[in-house]
Amino acid sequence: MTFETKFLWFFAGLASLLVIASIIGHVLARRATTEHGVETVDNLNQRVNAWWGMVIVFFTSYLLGSHATVILFGFISLLALREFITLAPTKRGDHNALFVAFFILIPLQYVLIATHWYSMFTLLIPVYAFLLLPAIAVLSQDTDGFLERTAKIQWGVMICIFCISHAPALLMLDLEGFEGQNALLLFYMVFVVQMSDVLQYVFGKLFGKHKVAPQVSPSKTVEGLVGGGLAATLIGGGMFWLTPFNFWQSLLMAFVIVVMGFVGGLVMSAIKRSLSAKDWGTLIKGHGGMLDRMDSVCFAAPIFFHLTRYFFSA
Repeated sequence: MTFETKFLWFFAGLASLLVIASIIGHVLARRATTEHGVETVDNLNQRVNAWWGMVIVFFTSYLLGSHATVILFGFISLLALREFITLAPTKRGDHNALFVAFFILIPLQYVLIATHWYSMFTLLIPVYAFLLLPAIAVLSQDTDGFLERTAKIQWGVMICIFCISHAPALLMLDLEGFEGQNALLLFYMVFVVQMSDVLQYVFGKLFGKHKVAPQVSPSKTVEGLVGGGLAATLIGGGMFWLTPFNFWQSLLMAFVIVVMGFVGGLVMSAIKRSLSAKDWGTLIKGHGGMLDRMDSVCFAAPIFFHLTRYFFSA
């Protein structure tokens, strides 16, 4: 099967799923009677509408080429970091470090991806930025809460730039027998992550009784995690034709994506709770902020990238 055929089949299937979900949402909205039922259906429809928007954006970036995809994720990192820093207040003494994070580290990290400079891509933020940012901040001579402030900035840079950038970094991999098809690997990873989130939400609403971590994320249930996670894993396994993996390899990769996505969502929820916030922002109606949509990707993308590179590189 050629790359173009795989691509068309994937997006045709995705569009069909969204059409069905939109129809179901419209029918449920007309039949909902209780206040709780109306609220749940409205939330579901908002999620479907947001999905339509995300699919259109990804489809357009693919048509414009790999550099457009890299630029797209650069803007995603920018918006995510802005949300993170907004909820984790900083002081005037941190402004120079934040300037470097927003206007030097973000573009530089994505330029490294676009130019396929793998070694520097993996070292820039966890080594150089980790040391550089506090060195810049300390020049302000503001030592009040210095460790806490520095940790916030470093965490924001790691999560919002370094981790998210591993998604478009899939385009730089040289995979045996998969030349020129790396965009499909990116679509595969994002699709499995998002399907896992959606299915965990659906299974949780239908069958959820036991909370996983009620103090961290009250909406996450054991039934949602197991049911939605297994369903997303099976879907990922069935999508092996889109990847360089066979069925069992795809199943294992999907399982890793699901687990890391769940952990990422839980960790980012804990950070939100510690900052007394429900959502990271209001950018995407029904989904909160950009970081609310990317929290699972933040943890899943780096692990998926390095497993794929280690086991399947040419």
